[in-house]
Amino acid sequence: MRILIADDAAFMRSRLRKMLEQAGHTVIEAASGAQAVALYGEHHPDGVLMDITMPDMDGIAATQAICQTDPTARIVMVSALGQQAMMVAALQAGAKDFVVKPYEPDRIMQVLAKWF
Repeated sequence: MRILIADDAAFMRSRLRKMLEQAGHTVIEAASGAQAVALYGEHHPDGVLMDITMPDMDGIAATQAICQTDPTARIVMVSALGQQAMMVAALQAGAKDFVVKPYEPDRIMQVLAKWF
């Protein structure tokens, strides 16, 4: 599968990339919400792992933008504890699920199997 990782933290993208590539997936990386929207339109990935707090455009706005152009988009939010209200907003924007940071690799693989 092709998976877009959208996170402004390079170490988080690197950690997810390594895990996903070891599982046989192709990874596309975005460092901002605006970049995630552009790369989604360019690559049409099978799924997106989207952080909420990012520069240019946050993950909720990016999720809304992606879902407006592709209502079938499969987006899973990956964000820190304490952002429960943001998680609800993300689900209302079109996200399918969420994973709380710090996450266990097994949890990422579970959401991949369920949604992607």
